[in-house]
Amino acid sequence: MGGGLENTDEAFMPAQGVQLGPLFQMFHPHLTDLTHSTGCKCDVHGNNIDQNVPPPPQTEASPTNWTPYESRVAFEAAEFLYMRNQMSAGQIDTLLDLWAATLIKHQDSPPFTGHQDLYETIDSTPLGDLTWETFSMSYNGVKPADNVPPWMTAKYDVWFHDLCLLVHHMLSNPDFATETEYDKCCYKNFFSGDWAWKQADIIVEDPETHGSTFVSVATGHTEYHPLYLLIGNIFNGVRRAHRNGVVLVGFLAIPKSTKEHLEDKDFRNFRRQMFHSSLTKIFDSMKPNMTVPDVVRCPDSHFRHVIYGLGPYIADYPEQLVLSGVVQNWCPKYVFFCLFIDLHSRWPSLLRCREHTDLLVQELEHAHLWYEYGIVQEVVPFTNDFPRADIHELLSPDLLHQIIKGTFKDHLVDWVEEYFAAEIMDDIDRRYSNKIAAVAPFAGLQCFPEGHGFKQWTGDDSKALMKVYLPAIKGHIPWDVVRAFSAFLDFCYIVRRDTITEDDLIQLQDALNRFHQYHKIFKTTGVVLGFSFPHQHSLNHYSLMIRLYWRPKRPLFINNGYRSNKYKALGQMLLTNQRLDKIAAALRNPDIIDGPTVQAHVELAATPVLGGARDVSALAPPDFDPVTAPAFMGRVSVFSSAAASFYAPSDLSVQPGGMRCEHIRSNNLMVRGMNNEVNCGLDGLAIARVLHFLSFKYRKYLQCAVVHWFAYITDSRDPDTGMYLVAPSSNDDGTPDISIIHIDCIFRAAHLVPLYGANFLPREIGPHDSYNVFRAFYVNKYADHHSFEVA
Repeated sequence: MGGGLENTDEAFMPAQGVQLGPLFQMFHPHLTDLTHSTGCKCDVHGNNIDQNVPPPPQTEASPTNWTPYESRVAFEAAEFLYMRNQMSAGQIDTLLDLWAATLIKHQDSPPFTGHQDLYETIDSTPLGDLTWETFSMSYNGVKPADNVPPWMTAKYDVWFHDLCLLVHHMLSNPDFATETEYDKCCYKNFFSGDWAWKQADIIVEDPETHGSTFVSVATGHTEYHPLYLLIGNIFNGVRRAHRNGVVLVGFLAIPKSTKEHLEDKDFRNFRRQMFHSSLTKIFDSMKPNMTVPDVVRCPDSHFRHVIYGLGPYIADYPEQLVLSGVVQNWCPKYVFFCLFIDLHSRWPSLLRCREHTDLLVQELEHAHLWYEYGIVQEVVPFTNDFPRADIHELLSPDLLHQIIKGTFKDHLVDWVEEYFAAEIMDDIDRRYSNKIAAVAPFAGLQCFPEGHGFKQWTGDDSKALMKVYLPAIKGHIPWDVVRAFSAFLDFCYIVRRDTITEDDLIQLQDALNRFHQYHKIFKTTGVVLGFSFPHQHSLNHYSLMIRLYWRPKRPLFINNGYRSNKYKALGQMLLTNQRLDKIAAALRNPDIIDGPTVQAHVELAATPVLGGARDVSALAPPDFDPVTAPAFMGRVSVFSSAAASFYAPSDLSVQPGGMRCEHIRSNNLMVRGMNNEVNCGLDGLAIARVLHFLSFKYRKYLQCAVVHWFAYITDSRDPDTGMYLVAPSSNDDGTPDISIIHIDCIFRAAHLVPLYGANFLPREIGPHDSYNVFRAFYVNKYADHHSFEVA
């Protein structure tokens, strides 16, 4: 439900005892329009206008105008060759020559004569034309009289886009019209956090900013130092699914030196401070409009006054140290030395802040700052040059590198490996880690014919391993290890929810408490001496970060699009990136599944199986007694698969509207409880295995599925894994419990993981044997984020 303000300068607050439900909205009284809960509209010159007038038209080309491409086919060919296929220049020439040979008899020619013609056409595209700017930096401190290190004389080039123009392009994107917040505070998406509301309170201290929209700018970079930017106003799902939700700002220079100077104090300080000075220069164009409103066209085509502000910086632990000027093994958010206190102990509650750090630097000596507070005196954070910006507050954990790769793979999985003998680890490797042969196929899980060592897993493999690891280790290890993994996985999946309520935060803290309780088994068994690890320590920050920033997500950076032969590599990367931007700006979106129009919908495949069963008798199992079934002599069409569309806003693969589509073959399903004989533990959802999809006409056209029901073994979850256990259901006479259900009863696919027990797994068992060989299964709630919410 929503709340608004009328003729009052006070923010809406619920009266005592009034229940608003789990989700509600509050609108800031000065930075939002009082009637429409959006930033006040104005004209292109910033003059206030009637808030009910329609927006000025967008100056867009007609749908049939593909300039500078000669036709839609020409554009789609360019998009396929350069963006999707990323074909080399030589291969483009070969393909176009073959294409031209087929058109000679028609006296026609392909849209491009060669790769150079293709590149020139892309370069002439008028859209997405943001030029690259550059500046140089060098060391300006005291240099030695003799043997000057090379890094002191070198010049370092930094390439970047003008941030104001870049943000203008993002805010004017009409694709974001229904996916943007104009500074409303609801308990969802980035602007639901306390930090955005607090920033609004500070901004409105200047009456000239009243009626403006607050736009936060979040950043992050990888080890190669490209700098990315996203605006906090667009919804979380848009950042994940839309090509322009995250943009490349520039490339930061990485100072290098000879081995003898790598540990030199001056070089290390220069490298740190050059990083901050580069960021200061890049963000400088936005600084005036952090206090004075800018006039910007918004996604709904209206102009509004906009105030900019630096938002959370998403970084892993090493990056956080560079950004905050904090010493290794110290916490960048709390005055806390990670190596002295275990995670489950209470640490000092003193939060770092800009004012406190500045005071300490002013009053204390270098050694005192370093050893007592973990502060690098020589580093001045770039946020000190901008209003309302505190780097200690803005730092946000990186879920992938700090939690999934850091805590899960590098700590917990390695500890289990050290705990076991080699032959047991070989069995676990054979059974799972998403490359293990015995796991049944499922959407998003890749099956491999052979096992693979854990240490060779990439970041994506680590995320996949989390989905299937827990059942593989149960039966070989103490219960506390399984429960520690279960608590940790619960924590990771809760923080990835699209919407988090106060109840979810309580569950999050409970999962963290359980993890701290049960992971002590690794210490008591001698696997580790303690738990003072910065990556694990960051788990304690998540509850605060969610309250402040909702849940900033690290965007998915795609670096494999850069073509380079190492000759002037950066120039080639910039040119490639600019061409990709032009194609993306001109690309018209394909059909998008908007949502949530329905909670779930299933459709059969477009064509039936060729040569499949055509009547009921051909579908019947060997022990089928036709006397017990209704007579039906009509024609039956059998299908190999169906497509399920369902609302899953927490999943990474969804479209901007929150809808996800997956293909279902003959595997297991979550079915709305239609069988009274089967208990439904998952909030009314029963589990069934599809034997056939079929359609037939009986009074009307029916689309159905033949299913074998599964029964819940217990009414509650397994206490160790937190997952339900199911087994194939049978009738009183021992025959399988099989039914025909309408496909409207199907909710989505379910992933079942066998209950392996303590016995070793024979190597002959493959992924397609899993559902036939085993007799009991876990309902895998970690298969994806939507499964975690419903299972």
